[in-house]
Amino acid sequence: MTALRPERDSGTAGDQGSPYGQPYGDSGAFGEQYRPPLLDDETVALRVPEPPVRRTAAESGSAAPAGDGPVGEGRAARRKAAKRRHGRRGAPRGQSPERDAEEAPKAPLSRVEARRQARARKPGAAVIASRAIGEIFITTGVLMLLFVTYQLWWTNVRAHAQADQAASNLQDDWANGRRNPGSFEPGQGFALLHIPKLDVVVPIAEGISSKKVLDRGMVGHYAEDGLKTAMPDAKTGNFGLAGHRNTHGEPFRYINKLEPGDPIVVETQDKYFVYKMASILPVTSPSNVSVLEPVPKQSGFKGPGRYITLTTCTPEFTSKYRMIVWGKMVEERPRSKGKPDALVS
Repeated sequence: MTALRPERDSGTAGDQGSPYGQPYGDSGAFGEQYRPPLLDDETVALRVPEPPVRRTAAESGSAAPAGDGPVGEGRAARRKAAKRRHGRRGAPRGQSPERDAEEAPKAPLSRVEARRQARARKPGAAVIASRAIGEIFITTGVLMLLFVTYQLWWTNVRAHAQADQAASNLQDDWANGRRNPGSFEPGQGFALLHIPKLDVVVPIAEGISSKKVLDRGMVGHYAEDGLKTAMPDAKTGNFGLAGHRNTHGEPFRYINKLEPGDPIVVETQDKYFVYKMASILPVTSPSNVSVLEPVPKQSGFKGPGRYITLTTCTPEFTSKYRMIVWGKMVEERPRSKGKPDALVS
């Protein structure tokens, strides 16, 4: 290609004009003679750029990834393109170099290395002992929870069912004339106890056996030798009863809430015996049998009469002490005259 350029003359500089407005030979403002650089094809002419050279994969040594652009773009451009495709660390999204390392096949271990790793995985004696102790504690806790559930819930459910059945059988026998007033066998029900304020209706059985009477949700009449008390129809005496305060039906759970004047009714086959609550002894020794005497001590009664005594354990959920409630009979009413006012109102 031939470029357009001005002709240069070897004559004097002042004879010819310079294209820059300055004579070639005159130093002018530059202080010395100025000669412009040679104008050639490389610096002046416009030219069509040559197409970039594309190398094949064989020539470059590796295949260019799809989407990287021309191979000749440079290393920095290829790195940026790789980061855009694979994420910041150059790994495909959703994967990591660590995961690739884990998925890579591992060389088989030698026998010694396999044994060493097996021993490392095997728990030590301290770990085994702590696990055993923990299992013992958990098992003990579960058993205790089951026992508490049995005592506080299931015994009441079972005792209430047994007491209700006993009361129903007793009333059926009375209605059919199959019961005769008089002495009764141990464990045999013969009356019903009503405490209206506490909404209590429970059978009264002969004796204070836990298995035959008390644990079946009934209250027991003190009838054994040494603790024998009078029956309700006796002209004078003290009718003594015992019952659970907690568990097994807990008929005496709230007798501590009774106040003087509250009615306590004993229903037998032919009569109602109505007592009025008189006094309470909150705490006494389990061996204080004087509370069952015909004129019970600490009751406030001064002479013979017809009394009732209710005994139970205290404090709640223990049997360390006894609580005593006394009442005095105020009415004896034949069943033929209907229920007393205490059971009607």
